[in-house]
Parts: sequence; C-alpha cells; structure tokens
Amino acid sequence: MGVQSKHFLNDPASLVVQSLQGLCAINPKLGLDTTNKVVFLADQEKSTVALVCGGGSGHEPSHAGFVGSGMLTAAVCGNVFASPGPTQVRRAIQLVDNDKGTLIIVKNYTGDVLNFGLAKEQFAAQHPSEADKVKFLVVGDDVAVGRTQGNIVGRRGLAGTVLVYKIAGALAQTGASLEEVYSVAEWVSKNIATVGVGLEHCHVPGTTAGETHLGASEIEIGMGIHNESGAQRVSPVPPLNELVQTLLDLLLSQNDPERGFLPTQGSGKDNVVLLVNNLGGVSELELAGIAREVVTALVGRGVSVQRLISGTFMTSLNMPGFSLTLLLLPSASDVTPPSDLILRLLDASTSAPGWKWTSGAAPSAPSAPPAVLPSERAADQGQRVRAQDVRGFERSVERACDALDKAEPEITKMDTVSGDGDCGLTLQTGANAVLALLRAGSISGEDVVGALIAVSEVASEKMGGTSGALYSIFFSALAQALSSSGAGEATAEDWSRAVSAAREQLYTYTRARPPSRTLVDPLAAFADAFSAGPSDLGNAVRRAAEAAEATRDAEARVGRSAYLEGGLLKRERVPDPGAWGVKVLLEALAGADSV
Repeated sequence: MGVQSKHFLNDPASLVVQSLQGLCAINPKLGLDTTNKVVFLADQEKSTVALVCGGGSGHEPSHAGFVGSGMLTAAVCGNVFASPGPTQVRRAIQLVDNDKGTLIIVKNYTGDVLNFGLAKEQFAAQHPSEADKVKFLVVGDDVAVGRTQGNIVGRRGLAGTVLVYKIAGALAQTGASLEEVYSVAEWVSKNIATVGVGLEHCHVPGTTAGETHLGASEIEIGMGIHNESGAQRVSPVPPLNELVQTLLDLLLSQNDPERGFLPTQGSGKDNVVLLVNNLGGVSELELAGIAREVVTALVGRGVSVQRLISGTFMTSLNMPGFSLTLLLLPSASDVTPPSDLILRLLDASTSAPGWKWTSGAAPSAPSAPPAVLPSERAADQGQRVRAQDVRGFERSVERACDALDKAEPEITKMDTVSGDGDCGLTLQTGANAVLALLRAGSISGEDVVGALIAVSEVASEKMGGTSGALYSIFFSALAQALSSSGAGEATAEDWSRAVSAAREQLYTYTRARPPSRTLVDPLAAFADAFSAGPSDLGNAVRRAAEAAEATRDAEARVGRSAYLEGGLLKRERVPDPGAWGVKVLLEALAGADSV
C-alpha cells in the first residue's frame, strides 16, 4: 500500500501555528504564545500544581489538545516530529508560575529529554529560590524496545504518557502537593506498557512524497510515532484476533527476558486499564472492533479490564495503525496509590478537548446473542407453489449465486468509479448466503414462494444498503404475486405476470425509471420483454443485458452516481455496477435450465 502524501494546508511552514490557533478558536479558555508555540490555560488556578508537557507536533491531540482544567496546564509544541527548544519550554514554565509548583512530563525521546531538561535547569539557575518547585518526569512505555536494546536509552514514550497526564492532572486539581502529584505520576509511569502496530508509515507535510515502506501483505509491529521502524514485520497480515494475541504477548509475557515490564501475577489476579489508541489513520469502525477484540482476549487470559478508553489520543500524523496500552492497577496488598484512587482520577471530568468520553465503569464483556430470540408472529401459510422443474429451479439458483460470487472483482472495480466501492461485495455476500440456504435445503423448487421469501430476507439482512433493500422488495413482491396467482405449479406465464407485478411494486419505493443508470434499467427491460413473450426467456435476458450495457453512456439521474461529476462517467464508460449485477444474475438464472 502507498503512503498517503496529500494534505489540506496552506503552507507546511505555517501548519503548526495555524493548527494551534484553530485549537484556541475551538476552546476560548486556552491562550497561545504564538512565538514560542505554547498553548496554556488562560485562567490558571494558582493554588494547584501546574503540569507542563510537549514535544514535536504531529501527534495531535497530544500535546496541546490535553490542555484543560483537570489535565495539563500548558503544552509546548515543536515543529512536526521535532522537539521544541529550551527557550520555548522556559516560556511555558513562566506562563504557569503558581504557588504549588510545576511538574514537567515528557516522553522518553532524546530531543525532548534534553531540551525540556535544559529549560528546567536554566530556570533553576535564573530563579534559585524556586528551583525545588519544578520537578521533571520522563515516561517510557514502549515494550517493542527490549531491555538489551534499550539498556542505555530506555523505552520510548508512547500513548501511555497520556494516562500519566490525565491521572496527574486530576490529582493536581484536588489540591494535592507537588510531591504527591509527582509520586503518583511516577508510579503510573512505571506500571504502563504500550505496543503499536501499523499497516504503513505516515507522511510528513512538506516532504517529498514517500514510497511505500511495507508490502501489500505486510504489517509492522512496534513502530514508533516518528516513522521509526518497528521491531518486526509480519506477513501475511494476520486476522485481528491473532494479531491482538501477539501484541498482548509482548505486553504481558513474563517468560520473555527482554520484556515482562508489567509485574503481572496471573491466575486472575490482574486488573488493568486498557487504552486503545488510533495512530491517525484507522477508521472508527475498525477501532471499535479492535477494542472489542482486545477486551475479549484479556478476559480469556484472566485479566480484568476495569476501564476501557478508546479513541485518538497520540497519533503519528496519518499513520494507519493503532497502539494498545495497559496500566496495571495496584494489587490489593498495595497501599499507595490505591486502585480506587487511580480509577477516580481517570474518571474525573476535564475540559481538555483531546480527552475522549469514557464510561467511568468497567466494560461489559462482549457476548454472543441469546440462544433463543423472541419469536416473531408466524407467517401465514399462503398458496404453496411448485416449480415446473424442481431440480432445474435449484440449479438455476445455484448458478446465479456462483456467477455473482465470481463477478465480485469486476463489479467492485466498476463501483470504485461510479459508487462507493461496495456493490460487488454486497452482491457476493447475498449470493453466498442464498447458496448456504440452498445447500441446507431451506430453498427448494418444491416451494418457490418460500424460496423467494428466504431470498428477500437474505437481501435485507445480509446485503443491506440500497441494493439490498431494492432486491428484498422485488423478491418479496415476486413471492406475493406468485402466491396469489392460484397456481399450484408456476408456469412461464405465471412467472412473467409475477415479474411485472413485482416491478410495479418496486416502483412505489424508488423514483428510478429507465433509463436511469441503475439496476432498474435491465430489470425493467427484462420485465417488458418477458411479459410480451413468456415462452422466450432468452430474449428477455438479452434485452436486460443490452440495457445493462447501455448504462455505460446513460446519464446518472438517481443513485450515488447522480452526485458524481458527469464528465467522469462519460470518459470512463463504466456500466452501472448494480445494473451489471442484474445482468449477471439473469444470465446465470436462465442458463441451460428454465425456471
């Protein structure tokens, strides 16, 4: 996969400052020293400990997004992936001057440690009477860096740092002393572990468009948040449940001499806070699935998740990846800090815009649906209609399912141009579900009405979306028409009348009329030809195929294609994917056997 290298900006050189200005516009309670790129609480409470953090930009909402009451007091921002200088940091210390003292928290990266540390020492030299009012904490939580490799430099600071911000900031809000805030923050920093995984590296705005770092079937485990390579590459991309187990091994294993950073006890005695962090390019859809998978895996290992926090906290620009952080809570024998205090501080409210909503409770374990669902009112037993050729009907259904399954890549390619790229997969999903019912004996030529109702239910429940609804309405109407025909055995004439009736019923729910560049075009052409000549199914199928082909040049009047730039469809001459699906379906249904 390629690196996404396009961005929305005016000028890479002004991006950081303009982003900080935007943040302050969103939250008027924030102030901004533009020259030093320091975001701070404009109305700071002078009787509480101040928290200062920072580092390179590109990790938003870290760090400035966590400035707010109950969290950080100021954040110092460097350029993208570059540490701010000591002058900037000294300015932040001055801006948060207060009666209780200041705690500086930085991630364990050389530039951050040196520049923030230098600023602290310079401040102490300039203000010796206040030297003991500024403390310094370095957080390193990356388990991808083993003990041997990190023997001198230590572990890198990753998303676990955000939990330190939150807990320390909430404690400071209670009026705790600098020593108390530092002590709890230090304890948290020693009991967190993080590991990240990415599908690809990210792109820094203003730099040359990068080439792909990973192959199409590769992922990288242990990537840093500045495009540093990971500890290992894995190919092919494993299923999520397998990947999560690998990541949890790195976080929890006590058998790996290079790791085991969390002193877990096992045997169901461990309680944790879980942070699922989006590194920048993962969809919310996937992130919730990841959260579910991790909770399931931890429960399976006998680890109790006391809090689940999921969202975008510390990114690597647009990196398509995520990280998992575990904070191991104190055991029952610990007295300082108690577990309930840590949880209360995590649950405490904050005005920091970057902190996401959390439930304030332990997550419920993902569960399977109940074995017995509330029953629906039984369907009326209407007229039972048999196919004239029972086996021929069933073979036709099987051919249609196979054809739609094989046509998925072609239809998907069409839909990437004229739609949202899911048409082929939607039809494939429906076809495979129908095929499973056929092979289970739930669809039979002995009861074509029941078969059509089953197909209608598959379309609505398995396919979904617009095409699923249209197919469901059509097949349901087809079943109604055949059931009310009074025929014990469906003839070609019965089928033709039912198809025409189903089309008219479909028209009550869609404005599409041929030519519309939708699946209605071939469906209507088929119904017209079949009604005119029920004995010539082949001719009706040919008319439908011609109508599907004609959508290459038809103007899009309804559906998603209607919102596209008209010239695009004319240049590409791609047929409507929904219409093409109907063509594939009808040609396969007809085949060598008659319905």
